[in-house]
Amino acid sequence: MPAKNSIKMYIDNGYYHIYNRGVNKRTIFKKKIDYKVFLNELKTALSPPPKPNDLKVRFTLKGGTFKGIPRQPKNFHKEIMLLAYCLMPNHFHLLIRQLSKNSMPSFMRSITTRYAMYFNTNNRRVGPLFQGSYKAVLVEDDNHFLHLTRYIHQNPFKLREGLLKNYPYSSYAEYLGLRNTSWIHPEDILAFFRKRRREKKFDISSYESFVDLKDNKNQEVLKGLTLD
Repeated sequence: MPAKNSIKMYIDNGYYHIYNRGVNKRTIFKKKIDYKVFLNELKTALSPPPKPNDLKVRFTLKGGTFKGIPRQPKNFHKEIMLLAYCLMPNHFHLLIRQLSKNSMPSFMRSITTRYAMYFNTNNRRVGPLFQGSYKAVLVEDDNHFLHLTRYIHQNPFKLREGLLKNYPYSSYAEYLGLRNTSWIHPEDILAFFRKRRREKKFDISSYESFVDLKDNKNQEVLKGLTLD
């Protein structure tokens, strides 16, 4: 029997909750640098690609000096939008918008393969890092859409004391205007928190109150859409 949410339905402009964890629930982010490497993979994949001339490097071959462009990872700037994320010691959550059909599998394969190679090399280990293929759920309901970001941003609550907005490895700071990251797009969610329908400005304090509220609403709304 297939694992929950392992069978994906791919559509253009679909919103998806993507998640995975370490094999046997083992740690996949041990140090600060591990989180930074994973985030840099996301940044590289989701930012506009550099101009070819900016990528050229000099190299020597058989006594001659040449200029060329090293092989680059596939870029998904026009195929995937990242709306929210949270990285935890043994798992991660992403909320994405798939702009072109079937771009999600190659995006996730690129990100997780490159990170697993880095992690295995630096920890002198071999074998799979993640617990099988990533899981993905198509989000088709506004209520699910809103509560997913709340669920994602609440993940660090049991991990550490202090305010959720101080957790450095989630997109919550972008939602509260504390950090501006060009490849993270909170606007689709924050549009639900405008003071007035036609107003461009978002009511960030309302979103913060929504996330910080401690109740069991997430579990009721998101049944079957989240990590067990």
